[in-house]
Amino acid sequence: MTAPVVSVIMAAYNGAALIRETIASLQAQTMADFEVIIVDDCSTDNTRAVLQSIADARFQIIESSVNQGPVKTRNIAVGHARGRYIAALDQDDLCYPQRFARQVAYLESHPEIALVAGAATLLENGAIRPSALPAITTPHLVEWMLGLLNPIVWSTVMLRSNVAQNLRPFSRPELLYAEDFDLYHRMLRHGGIARIDDPVLHYRIHAGGASQCYTKTMLDSSTRVLAESHADIFGAEAPARATLLIQHVMVGQPITDRATLAAMGETLTMLQQHFIDRRKPGPDDLRLIRWETARLWAKLGRAGLRSGKLVLADVLAVRPDHLGLGYAGPNELLVSGLVGSVRALRGARRPESSTQKDPTVQTRACGGGRPQSRTSH
Repeated sequence: MTAPVVSVIMAAYNGAALIRETIASLQAQTMADFEVIIVDDCSTDNTRAVLQSIADARFQIIESSVNQGPVKTRNIAVGHARGRYIAALDQDDLCYPQRFARQVAYLESHPEIALVAGAATLLENGAIRPSALPAITTPHLVEWMLGLLNPIVWSTVMLRSNVAQNLRPFSRPELLYAEDFDLYHRMLRHGGIARIDDPVLHYRIHAGGASQCYTKTMLDSSTRVLAESHADIFGAEAPARATLLIQHVMVGQPITDRATLAAMGETLTMLQQHFIDRRKPGPDDLRLIRWETARLWAKLGRAGLRSGKLVLADVLAVRPDHLGLGYAGPNELLVSGLVGSVRALRGARRPESSTQKDPTVQTRACGGGRPQSRTSH
């Protein structure tokens, strides 16, 4: 049997409510030379019946005899892939019709790239909105951002099969719900990572997502990924620096004291300089890297000011020289500071017994996923 160009891998678990639409989005692809390998991980709803009803020879359904979890289930699918390229897809996301054609064309014309992702729109309660990730990327920018957060939506990923088959294992089970984030870091040893900046996918956000149910595991695993990645830069401090990035960059928890903000500025400065020295990006890449880093710094400063715990003097005192005000003008920072002052005043007027803890910030950018693994934004 002739091998297809693309092998789609999908782990399924209790996805009967949405998986039909996902299957339909695959069947609507303009490039038809693909196979789909779906491993059902002992669903307790009628997912298996839905899968068994697919009348399309390109779909291979594997029914697991025991529940193994999302990582091992995905690895089984990869083991059955025969295509030149492997495309990731979760059971509830929807591909644009041109997705496979565009990604295959990109990989064919860029042999130095091991993995290409794509932009994604966010689909929630029938409404579509854009992602908050950068609108314009380059492989260097994607690699730089991977050192801070996860800029890639798993369901948009297409990678070279020969690289994937050589990874042992493809995804590491011990990094549950951040296994895709870890995979991207490991893929960088085999080639570049790029992103098509036009949307190729509708990414669903709903209450069943792993980012809603398994946040602590996801964040712990993501912290380990960054600590391992930055060990050569920070040494014994790598876990603490990684925790800083996870809490305030990935999760978006406001920084509430000057010392922590200073540590974040130092962390970003050291990481950026190490990346520039090692990768030597050209002028256009360097501009994008500095711009996105400055935008991030501005976001961190505004969040701290709006929390009411930081004042403008704190932000100005510890700002890294090369970030300036983070492309946020003084007026914008001043407004954030005023908002924070009002919040702090209101908090001071509340009786201590009525003070409430900040709600846990959920994140989709750390990797992992619903019971079948997610990543996003």
